[in-house]
Amino acid sequence: MELKLKGRILPNDRRSILKKLLINKGFVRILETHNGLSAIIANNIKENVRDEILEFDGFWFSSFTDSASKGYPDIEIIGVESRYETIRQVLNSSNKPIIIDGDTGGEAAKFEYFIRSLEDMGVSMVIIEDKKFPKRNSLESGTIQDQEDPDVFATKIKRGKEVQISNDFMLIARIESLISGAGLKDAIYRAKKYLLAGADGIMIHSKNINPKEIFDFANEYEKLSKELGDRKPLVCVPTTYNTITEDELKDHGFNIVIYANHLLRAAHKAMKETASIILRNKRAFEAEAMCSPVKTVFKDVGFLDVKEKDMKYIKGTIKVIIPAAGADPEFEIPKAMTILKGKPVLQRQIETLKNCGISEIIVIRGFKKEEFNVDGVKYINNEEYDKYYILHSLFKAEEEMEGGFIFIYSDILFNEKIIKNLLISKGDIILVLDNSYTYHKHKIDKNLELILTKNKPSEQTRDLYQVENEIIRIGRTINMDMADYEFTGIAYFSEYGVEIIRRIYNECNLNHKGNFHEADSFNKASFIDLIQEVIDRGFRVDILEVHKGWFEIHTRKDVDVAEKLI
Repeated sequence: MELKLKGRILPNDRRSILKKLLINKGFVRILETHNGLSAIIANNIKENVRDEILEFDGFWFSSFTDSASKGYPDIEIIGVESRYETIRQVLNSSNKPIIIDGDTGGEAAKFEYFIRSLEDMGVSMVIIEDKKFPKRNSLESGTIQDQEDPDVFATKIKRGKEVQISNDFMLIARIESLISGAGLKDAIYRAKKYLLAGADGIMIHSKNINPKEIFDFANEYEKLSKELGDRKPLVCVPTTYNTITEDELKDHGFNIVIYANHLLRAAHKAMKETASIILRNKRAFEAEAMCSPVKTVFKDVGFLDVKEKDMKYIKGTIKVIIPAAGADPEFEIPKAMTILKGKPVLQRQIETLKNCGISEIIVIRGFKKEEFNVDGVKYINNEEYDKYYILHSLFKAEEEMEGGFIFIYSDILFNEKIIKNLLISKGDIILVLDNSYTYHKHKIDKNLELILTKNKPSEQTRDLYQVENEIIRIGRTINMDMADYEFTGIAYFSEYGVEIIRRIYNECNLNHKGNFHEADSFNKASFIDLIQEVIDRGFRVDILEVHKGWFEIHTRKDVDVAEKLI
């Protein structure tokens, strides 16, 4: 999501974008930003809705959210230099047009210099409100909203327009008549004066939850535009009348919709809730699910891009951890050492991994550990393999998890394509899932590890693909007809993913009593039991979807099948 340095834009180029969007699209959606990070989010967020890519066209730099983020009330007490500095943060973190909330504009002479400064920075539009200085926030209940004399305000507009240099810069007059109680007639009267003074458009403001009065204004505005022979943009801010849709606003003639304070308000609520959770639990663990991963923040602000450049020529490869300590009563030796056409399963795994550029491989051995004679791996012994199950075997290699790793069952074969695509997939915890399961599930007589996902898989089969989906349940007791995928036994954990599973494992190892998901106890927990615990605690587990390309050795019969497939 981060804005890379090459994505930056020059002030003159940025300033011209908004007017072009209004000409070409006729309607633009604008989102509030109050610092560089909120600008990065607003700049890059996209949603695919019924095959249409939706995004915000630009930003609103609100005096309310700027003041609140700095801990001050919205009464025009933030100095202009402080505002300029924050505007620069937004500009440096984005490449879309920006609209500035200019409050009342202040004294007319100072307003002229304000216009020139904004224009120089590449701002596309400033909106000033027709209230007397110092203003009070329009949504604040119980306050007197004292409007400026319309002739005085019109003069300020005229002076602002006279000092601007670029034809791309726009000055919008914000009318507060519906807020102050002066009514529709006064609002239209003021609109005419402001447009004749040179305003590039009108913003009509209302704190009513019913949009009727702004629709009434919009109807009268169309008549006024015909009278003046010029239709200039009409702006609205549906903070209170928020059930109205963008399509309805367009139908009533609005050209710009501004979502004026939502990112700041969302952050405010999240911060209060997170702080409360930490206080109630006297630790931060329970709050983690509400927080973005540190790595995600690093990525969004460009730190990982810098790190990638720094590490370009010294980048190492990720580790692979293969738990192979357990015994299977059907096999006399560890399944990892089962011979397939002259080579043990483990050797075939190692060869595939090395062909993918992975050389750091850790194997946890226990049952008949002397059978493990394959070179090119680091062995860790698990002397308690007969007391505990695979999850605890995996954590014998806890120190090796640093920096992230790939987890692989010891009894599977897989092709290089799966591993190579897993290495470039996005997510902190990713499980490789097979979509071919649904086509042959009724022919299976094995106890499979099945998956339910948030979104059902596509009916179109894919050879290998990372889809935007997440796991909601994993286990062996899932109804075969309900399951969406089968777990292949391959998973990826980023550095943050490792942090998640380490915290959960160590906490459960100390405190958990009784059943642990499908296991009778935590001591007998499987890998998939841990994954379900991760999901239940609110962490996202992504998927890499494959269509075959792997094979698991459950029984002796599978050895014969595997040899035919090799």
